[in-house]
Amino acid sequence: MSLKCQKDSYLKEFQTRVKSCTPAKKTLLVEGKKTSVEGYNIILEDSILFPEGGGQPDDRGTINDIPVLSISRSGEDAVHFTKTEISVGSEVTLQLDWDRRFEFMQQHTAQHLITAMADHKFGFQTTSWDIGTDIVTIELDTPSITTEQLRNIEDSANESLRNNVSVGPSFYQDKDDPELKKFRGLGLPDDHVGVVRVLTIEGIDNALCCGTHVSNLSHIQAIKILGAEKGKKSKMNLLFLAGVRLLRYSANTYSREKTLTGVLKGPGEKHCELAEKAVKSFKTLQKTCTTQSREIATLEAQLYKQAQDKDTVFVKHRKDGDNDYVTVLIAELADENLPKLVTTGDDKDGGMFVLAGPQILIQELGPKICEVFHGKGAPSKGLFRGKAPKPESQRGKAESLLREYVANQDQRQGENGQGDSSRQS
Repeated sequence: MSLKCQKDSYLKEFQTRVKSCTPAKKTLLVEGKKTSVEGYNIILEDSILFPEGGGQPDDRGTINDIPVLSISRSGEDAVHFTKTEISVGSEVTLQLDWDRRFEFMQQHTAQHLITAMADHKFGFQTTSWDIGTDIVTIELDTPSITTEQLRNIEDSANESLRNNVSVGPSFYQDKDDPELKKFRGLGLPDDHVGVVRVLTIEGIDNALCCGTHVSNLSHIQAIKILGAEKGKKSKMNLLFLAGVRLLRYSANTYSREKTLTGVLKGPGEKHCELAEKAVKSFKTLQKTCTTQSREIATLEAQLYKQAQDKDTVFVKHRKDGDNDYVTVLIAELADENLPKLVTTGDDKDGGMFVLAGPQILIQELGPKICEVFHGKGAPSKGLFRGKAPKPESQRGKAESLLREYVANQDQRQGENGQGDSSRQS
């Protein structure tokens, strides 16, 4: 059998009965993470909710106001996964998430049309397609495609939209019917049972397809081919948008262009030129800042070395410091026995800390300093490096911990008659 959604893709509400309801567990994306969810697999006598297949994602909707979280195909049946059990034999009402469905209908029918145009005009056959989450991709079996060819396909497709060409399915009872060999398609799934559905775009294309489609090309509204890029194995990926996706993309593009006009201080047609200049200026400035940061680190190390009354520890915080600054500063200080604590960044954006000195200090104090900063870090190349979410507000505690540790070490060494002269110089 064919599902109700495959016979009439425009039905938004439907009444049917529950054939079966069995406990099940399914892995779903919940807030962007794969999560194992317990629920029920529900099979109905018929359904207006499309199960994933033919490159088209599954629908969303409700059964008696119970959200359907996913829909898969099992033989001729659509399996609806919900968190709530529904009694077998009960009559239920299905409600379709129409916005999601119509968007997929527009993209799917547009794909059929573009595929047909690419094949008829240039012999480029479609080997796969991806409806994606934004831009739709059609993989064409050709190593290259020109801008002129893309424009030709787009113009022909949009002309068909303006001509109000009808679109509709037909059904064949036998999957071995020789008539099916005349139609375009990537073949039937190995587990296919029941009737075979053929989608016809009148006078343009006939193709095997199980998905949902618009009933007239004019319902697609418009098609825009964005371009093409190299794919795998000498193939090209054609990128396009249609209907509501195209409208949304246009609105977002205008919003970005308007923002960039203010940032770059120039009109849209000059954005690329202005952005390139801005990037070059930024790189030049970045090099200058890096050079100055290294010079500052060198000067700070020299100031410490030249001080008449040196501190027994070296502690420094620089808000705009980076890895280069820290590396140069520690290298210029040179003395491996000198305890050093260097921090960078601020409490708003976070920063880093580096603890240097004798290995015993790094081993014993490094994890404790890291804990004070509520950060993550580890020993690396004779140092203890870590991230500090709030370096400014915590560095005082870290410094106190370092000074207390050094004082205790000096006291113990003094008691043993082994004062460390290196820190007295």
